[in-house]
Amino acid sequence: MFVDKAKIYVKAGDGGDGIVSFRREKYVPEGGPAGGDGGKGADIIFRVDEGLRTLMDFRYQRHFKAKRGEKGRNKSQHGANAENMIVRIPPGTVIMDDDSGEVLADLTRHGQQVVVARGGRGGRGNIRFATPNNPAPELAENGEEGEERYIVLELKVMADVGLVGFPSVGKSTLLSVVSAAKPKIGAYHFTTITPNLGVVGVGEGRSFVMADLPGLIEGAHEGIGLGHEFLRHVERTRIIVHVVDMSGSEGRDPFEDWVKINDELKLYNPVLAERPQIVAANKMDMPESEENLEQFMQKVREIQPDIEIMPISSLTRKGIQELLYRAADLLDQIPDEVVVEEVADISERKVYSLDKKEDEGFRIVRENEIFVVESAKIDRMMKRMQLNSHEAILKLARTLRHMGVDEELRKRGAEEGTIVRIGDFEFEFVEGSSYY
Repeated sequence: MFVDKAKIYVKAGDGGDGIVSFRREKYVPEGGPAGGDGGKGADIIFRVDEGLRTLMDFRYQRHFKAKRGEKGRNKSQHGANAENMIVRIPPGTVIMDDDSGEVLADLTRHGQQVVVARGGRGGRGNIRFATPNNPAPELAENGEEGEERYIVLELKVMADVGLVGFPSVGKSTLLSVVSAAKPKIGAYHFTTITPNLGVVGVGEGRSFVMADLPGLIEGAHEGIGLGHEFLRHVERTRIIVHVVDMSGSEGRDPFEDWVKINDELKLYNPVLAERPQIVAANKMDMPESEENLEQFMQKVREIQPDIEIMPISSLTRKGIQELLYRAADLLDQIPDEVVVEEVADISERKVYSLDKKEDEGFRIVRENEIFVVESAKIDRMMKRMQLNSHEAILKLARTLRHMGVDEELRKRGAEEGTIVRIGDFEFEFVEGSSYY
């Protein structure tokens, strides 16, 4: 099954906790603090593997959680860092943040990688807090939480040549004739609902990858029909082979088909209008095809005089080899990689710029007789602190006083014994003391 879009959840590893420890060896008087730092949590890294061609694996595994770092140890030993989690993705994958729509990475080459979630830093052990004034601290930190987010993966097929055209014009048949690919073929619309890839051998040691892409209909650039499910794959192709049914067997005019498809490509992404294109005039074995081809060429030349039009028949294989040679020659003349400009679709590509500066402020809310202190900075600090010692409480009190929380509580009417809640902790406000 071909899967080209997936939404997953990633959670990097938390940092390991630092510890409080002291040297207690028999012949080491006044050994001092010896609590080591915690290890760093594992990053989640997406890496391109050229052996993959689909996002099928993400249909069955949608949650990725990396390991946390080890706790610090005594004798000043640090905990081990967790090993990074490597997630393999196929070439041509675009990685986006689900909340903001920001494109995090666009990976096309084997071995390319990007960190999508960073592991948390390890907490510091009490050896880090030793000072001349406090040579035996009982302070240590918890590990920092690893990043977590929802990620959207979008695969754009990596092919040298892309076959485009209305449904039932013979794209799948052409691919089956020139390669070992076995696409499903039938005489009804939208037979192909997912891209099919095939390696085409031209001879003289030359070959390229051809993709049979799902059929287009009018309005596809707005998402009608297969819409964007088709169009995003066209962006990666270096050459477009536009297959047109010259027999008019579906009751459509070949020239109108050619105009509509090109309009859809241009409306979706103007860059596609500049991509090298060969028109494959297919089904030339059918009656009236020769007459239709003459009229088609005359009309097309008036709009685009230099476009290449090559008559072929997938059934009799007439003109097929000439088409392949011409495609191979064009590929030799253009770069191996094409620059893809993202679609300017506000609904899908809107990016919010966030201010990275830490919020130093706080807010005090009164809930009945309890004062609740709300502050992102204080919340982060309390998550890191191990509030199981008198010394840690003193450090917290000094920080709150320095931020002006004490003074603001007094202005709001806090008195001796008033309950103050910060995060998941509750304290008694003590007037005239250095801590709560």
